[in-house]
Amino acid sequence: MTTYVQLNVDGVEPEAGKPAADRLISGAPTFRTWSLDETEGGLYAGIWEATPGKWKIAYDEWEYFNILFGYSIVTADDGETFHLRAGDRMILKPGFKGTWEVIETTRKDYVIRL
Repeated sequence: MTTYVQLNVDGVEPEAGKPAADRLISGAPTFRTWSLDETEGGLYAGIWEATPGKWKIAYDEWEYFNILFGYSIVTADDGETFHLRAGDRMILKPGFKGTWEVIETTRKDYVIRL
């Protein structure tokens, strides 16, 4: 068993995705996700990237992320707005609802716990 994981996407094929149609607000964003680690019990780590667009988000999980490049705006349902650029870090907890808007293609590394 390996006791470390480097968050390196070289040689890893990303999964393609997009927001569910009922969550899409504007644009035609697409996602690429490089799943780099997964453990029993629901812990995931990897790299995620999205192109411009806006969609609704609702978290059932806990997620820590670090913006690697790009510019996104996360807005909570209560109106609080977070402008996210390279080096910004955030934790979204279960129950968080709002929107994610990608202004410039954004890439983040993440750790998710279910």
